[in-house]
Amino acid sequence: MIRRATVVVIGGGQAGLSAAFHLHRRGFASALTDPDAERTFVVLDAEDGPGGAWRHRWRSLSMATVNHIFDLPGMHQSPVDPATPSRDAVPAYFAAFEAQEQPPILRAVTVTGVRRADDLPDGDLIVSSTAGEWVTRAVVNATGTWTNPVRPAYPGAETFQGRQLHTKDYVSLDEFAGLRVAIVGGGISAVQQLEEISRVAQVFWYTRREPVFRASGFNPEVEGRETIAKVVADVEAGNPTGSVVSYTQLAWTPYALAARDRGALVRRPMFTAIEPHGVREADGTFTAVDVILWATGFKPALAHLDPLGLRNDRGGIELRGTQVAAEPRVHLIGFGPSQSTVGANRAGRAAVASLVRYLEREPAGVPVG
Repeated sequence: MIRRATVVVIGGGQAGLSAAFHLHRRGFASALTDPDAERTFVVLDAEDGPGGAWRHRWRSLSMATVNHIFDLPGMHQSPVDPATPSRDAVPAYFAAFEAQEQPPILRAVTVTGVRRADDLPDGDLIVSSTAGEWVTRAVVNATGTWTNPVRPAYPGAETFQGRQLHTKDYVSLDEFAGLRVAIVGGGISAVQQLEEISRVAQVFWYTRREPVFRASGFNPEVEGRETIAKVVADVEAGNPTGSVVSYTQLAWTPYALAARDRGALVRRPMFTAIEPHGVREADGTFTAVDVILWATGFKPALAHLDPLGLRNDRGGIELRGTQVAAEPRVHLIGFGPSQSTVGANRAGRAAVASLVRYLEREPAGVPVG
């Protein structure tokens, strides 16, 4: 089945919902209920319900622990008990937003590829998915990172007889009670999970570099703006972006202080190899472990855009605002400087404003099908 929409939004998390809101406000109709309108849009979301990646956060990650969840456009969040798991509270808020705004979302639909319909620079794009193909003038990609976990390859990993898992697979500290757990990673999630698991297990913390904790606080109007400026500079130069912590450093949050006071926040250099019952330390000694938790972060989930050849020889994607410099029909939101919830909101608005300018300047492509 081939259908048409002026704009296809890929991903129904915070960034995708923000884009949908602003598309509707700019006069774009639903491609599902009003396909013959002059300008239409559709949101393709791989989840089977509202909430994006928040649906999969670990059970103990409460609203008191997560960074502030910025309001979606046009709808304030209702007060919520800080002890409420984020995996419950955020999807409930997104569901209320969707009920109010009624964006045209198709679920559960996985986008498998995006390609050009022809060689025309202003021609159509074809979005292939598990629910058929969509012919479109432009794509707003809001797929985030959750489905693309980073798990480094280490010698001997395949011989390990214990359990290996990634942050993406973490559920609760209860499953580690009484065990010896190696936690790998220097980011926020690693410290959160280190603190939790150290309550019931013996933990060993491994990072490639010495973690740096900020001596001072983090003011969004000062350090926040400086951080965003650094990320913007990277994406405008086409450089691959680093982890959040590589730009912000770690903060002395309550959970970091608790881990330190418990004696768990003791960093070890990365081990050199994995053996059947543990890891070989950098100094050559052996440490027996039952579990290796790879809290090694995520990368943008963009494999479906590979047919467009957006990456440069450094592996980066050069942007101008949210627009891909080499392919103006594609916008990336919730990417680079817009990975925070407030950044995702602003990027959704900016992408739509840019798309309207583009559509009003460029002629329509040759129809397909």
